[in-house]
Amino acid sequence: MKGLELSRRFYHECGEPMLREQFGDILGLLAVGLAGSGSECFGYDDIYSQDHDFEPGFCIFLPDESIVDRKTAFALERAYSKLPKEFMGYRRSYLSPVGGERHGVIRISDFLYDRTGCADGRITTEQYFGIPEQALAEVTNGEIFYDGLGQITEIRARLAYLPDDVRLKRLAGNLLLMGQAGQYNYNRCVARHDSAAAQLAIFEFVKAALAVIFLVNKHYAPYYKWSFRALSELERLSELAKPLEYLISSGNSESERSKKSEIVEQICRDIALAMKDNGLVTAESSSMEELAYSVNSLIADSKVRNLHILYAI
Repeated sequence: MKGLELSRRFYHECGEPMLREQFGDILGLLAVGLAGSGSECFGYDDIYSQDHDFEPGFCIFLPDESIVDRKTAFALERAYSKLPKEFMGYRRSYLSPVGGERHGVIRISDFLYDRTGCADGRITTEQYFGIPEQALAEVTNGEIFYDGLGQITEIRARLAYLPDDVRLKRLAGNLLLMGQAGQYNYNRCVARHDSAAAQLAIFEFVKAALAVIFLVNKHYAPYYKWSFRALSELERLSELAKPLEYLISSGNSESERSKKSEIVEQICRDIALAMKDNGLVTAESSSMEELAYSVNSLIADSKVRNLHILYAI
């Protein structure tokens, strides 16, 4: 069973009755769901995910102490810890009365601050540049089963994706890295017979290409180990998963070098076409460096536009 479904059923069959019976007077102030760290919050969990942090559990999200005080929060923590220790054949991990890292009673402000450094979710343009996309993905992933005040639902909707100027700045920087690493440095490294440096250049190209693909799709890039899994589910450019995988899994023999250079150029052409189809560029070019500066010129805020092109990387 997938972790999100297990969480949902555990809440509806065990958690919801407990909350209605013991905390019915404040239920309208609470939110319940599963979001944050862990493959189950993204729907990426499998049999190998069950060796750690996999259990029946959910999050009870609380508003500020002025609305739900510490005494009530502690009572909720105690009640949550007393829920059944086993559900549908899965055992729960020990959870102390003060809560756990991924499940249990969590202040919305703490949940947001731990991931974004901003307790109210009102992130400025400058702050966005310092927040990894995987952290924003953790704020907005999973599912909210119930939201009495609608607070966390509103915040998640507001943070659903990057502001346009931040997206464009990150896109421009990663396009430039693609050009430098894949279209320029890789070929120079193989010409010098420096296989290690060539492979590093390819890795940098693939990392930047993945970032560009997620940015084109307006989809937060998850933690690196789930990048290819998430890529396969994107609407645009998901077909690039196999050629990107080949680049980082092949060597640099004479025949492989030639093939890798061809693949790099084809990936650049495919990305350039997708960007043109989405109105991000108008130039007929597959030079990632040219497209990088073209994208950067689209940034509305002159202060952001005039920052170093790699500022958001």
